[in-house]
Amino acid sequence: MSQGPTPEFAQTLCAMMLDAISREMETTKKVLAAVPDAKRDYRPDPNARSAWDLAWHIANTDVQFLDDIADLNFKMEPPDPADKPKTSAELVEWYERNMKRGVERVAAMSGEQLLTPVNFFNVFNLPAFAYLGFLTNHSIHHRGQLSTYLRPMGAKCPSIYGGSYDEPFEMPAAETSAA
Repeated sequence: MSQGPTPEFAQTLCAMMLDAISREMETTKKVLAAVPDAKRDYRPDPNARSAWDLAWHIANTDVQFLDDIADLNFKMEPPDPADKPKTSAELVEWYERNMKRGVERVAAMSGEQLLTPVNFFNVFNLPAFAYLGFLTNHSIHHRGQLSTYLRPMGAKCPSIYGGSYDEPFEMPAAETSAA
C-alpha cells in the first residue's frame, strides 16, 4: 500500500527547490538586465509578446507563484500598476527584492502547509510544494524565449548554463599542488 508524501519529505523537497529557484533567479536577473530599454518594444513576430512584456511576465509570474503558494490560494493577481518597474534596472531590483521575500515566505511554511492541496484554476489540485516545479519550468521556458530576443535587439546574451558567444565560459585555472 502506497502512502503519500510526509511533511518531512515536503519540507526537504521544498528546501531543495527553493535553493534551485534562488540560483535560477541569478541567471534570470542577468537576462532581464540585458534587455535594452530603448528597444524594449521589440518583438520577433507581430503575434509575439514584446521584450518588455515578456520580461515583466517572467518577473511578475515568478513572484506571484511564490506568493500564491505561500497563501495556499492561486489568484495570480497583478500588483498595483504604480509599483510596476519602468526600466530594466528597476525590474531587476524589483524581481530580486520580491523573489527573496517570496522564497522566505515559502521556506517558512510547515510540512503540513506544503502538503495542503491547492486548486490551480480547476486544472490541478496538487500539494502546495508541487507548484514549485511549475514555477521553475515556467520561468526557464520564458527566460529562454527572452534570451533569443537579445541579439536581434542589438544586446548581448549572457551566460545561462555555460558560456554564450557574448559571455564565453572560462575554465578556472588548474591548481598546482606541491609534492
